[in-house]
Amino acid sequence: MADEGNIISDLDLGNGEDTAPAAGIISQYVKDLSVENPNAPESFAWQDAPQVDVQFNIGARAIEGEVHEVELKITCASRNEGGTAFAVELSYCALVGMRNIDEQQAHAFLFAEAPRILFPFARRVIADAVRDAGFAPLMLEPIDFNGLYVQQLQSQAQSVEAGMGEPAGHA
Repeated sequence: MADEGNIISDLDLGNGEDTAPAAGIISQYVKDLSVENPNAPESFAWQDAPQVDVQFNIGARAIEGEVHEVELKITCASRNEGGTAFAVELSYCALVGMRNIDEQQAHAFLFAEAPRILFPFARRVIADAVRDAGFAPLMLEPIDFNGLYVQQLQSQAQSVEAGMGEPAGHA
């Protein structure tokens, strides 16, 4: 019980600066959205089951100081025997603030955690765009961004070990 009074005195308060690691979303926005319905109105009568192709890509860039932009690009297209029913391309972005985070943790936040946070909002934009094009909303399945990030790191490590890839800056 005598040690309870020493809790604060045992902490290193430094000079009062905020040195705790922090990362978070500052704002989110649609950077680019394209919706095509090239075979309307005939496509509304097609009876063949469509094949839906979904591709995504993640990018990040430094904006200024502790602020980065994370970009989640999603492309969806529905096709069948008659042609393309719809195509949607979305670039959904966020401004991310990070401070007092080492490079490895920052990279993981930008390429795994931030896309995980953004995905439900991007998913809604796509569902609304497809619905507004005259089709049933396209509800994308959840994506395990953290699992994909770990897979990509492992793949890169294996490529370097096998001599297939050289670190950047080597000729």
